[in-house]
Amino acid sequence: MDYNRIDGTGFPLAFKVAAGTRAATVAGITPARDVFRVEARTMGGHQKEVVVAEGEGGDVWRLTSDEGILLQGSDLAPFPLAWFNAGLHADFVNRALALARARGVPLTIDGVRVANQYYFQGSFLRGTGEGSAEAVSVQVAARSRAPHATVRTLLEAALAASPAHACLALPQRNTFALYVNGRRVPVTRVAASTAADQIDPFKAHGSAPAPLAGATAPQPLVVAVPQAVATTPPAPLPAEGRVPITIPGAATLTDPAGIVATTVTPRVGNGFCITCDERPGAATAPSGLAAVAAGIAFCYMTQFTRYIEYRKHKVRAIRFVQTLPFTLAGSAADLSLAGGLEPVDTHVFLHAEEPDAVMQNLLEVAENTCYLHAALRSTLPGRVELDLRDG
Repeated sequence: MDYNRIDGTGFPLAFKVAAGTRAATVAGITPARDVFRVEARTMGGHQKEVVVAEGEGGDVWRLTSDEGILLQGSDLAPFPLAWFNAGLHADFVNRALALARARGVPLTIDGVRVANQYYFQGSFLRGTGEGSAEAVSVQVAARSRAPHATVRTLLEAALAASPAHACLALPQRNTFALYVNGRRVPVTRVAASTAADQIDPFKAHGSAPAPLAGATAPQPLVVAVPQAVATTPPAPLPAEGRVPITIPGAATLTDPAGIVATTVTPRVGNGFCITCDERPGAATAPSGLAAVAAGIAFCYMTQFTRYIEYRKHKVRAIRFVQTLPFTLAGSAADLSLAGGLEPVDTHVFLHAEEPDAVMQNLLEVAENTCYLHAALRSTLPGRVELDLRDG
């Protein structure tokens, strides 16, 4: 088997690696804090793999990512921004259903739509590029016997209760550590991590991740959705200028209790349907928070790969350890539940034949151009649009 290709093992694009207890920030509607841990690696080209642990002692998932033809990827797995979009959908649904249960409000969610808008500004080649993001509108089609005002208030509270949407709404000063050829080196020009040394994922694992024996899923967790082939080949994504990137997603519930299937469709290339399981006490698919955590790592890793390609740096391997402390505060009883995210801490392991200064620059440029790190450091509160029918 070829463990350096997404399709080299015969395993699914996403699967459970280990079973644990449901993270309190996923299952609960009371104050909680869970540190999600992501271990990421590049595989080949733009193919990437992460292992996501949903808090200490939580479920562990292997998820994969690729880029489409605009970035000259092989389009075999969801692109990074698709994972983030799917996580926003699923975690919002989680909070809405949980608050409805807690408040005794009858609610059936028929569909949710969220479109992310990102921009690239500047020059990738000159190292002056910057990514940015915009706030989102969460469009909800729902049925309820409750008054429109009651349901709208509940859904607005669900948006505030979502730690996934806190990634956009609450600004963070994220921290970084850098290891070059096995040694930790001082970090400059970005906020330095104060955490103890992490273990390189390559050294931490004796073998590649494999599906947990006996684990069942309600459906394939990731399914490619081919789109019509363009009559003319699309131009590669520009490396400079102001470039808009729109990522539209639409979710349905394949189980009204909280299995959320989100289809994300880029402008060209494959779309992907990503399934998350938000049901209380269940974990047949990753949570929306796991999808968000994976998307952030995947997006940052893509910027490393792109810049290495443009500058032709001699970098043999890229691996990350990323921790994301998700929080809940307040109470569902009075709709004061508030989702939060503490600063994301990323430890970057690079193996290269380049000076430390080049690696430092790479760390900074990738952070500046990463769309999701731009979202994390911005204040972008979302809003709800409700289409309510009697139900």
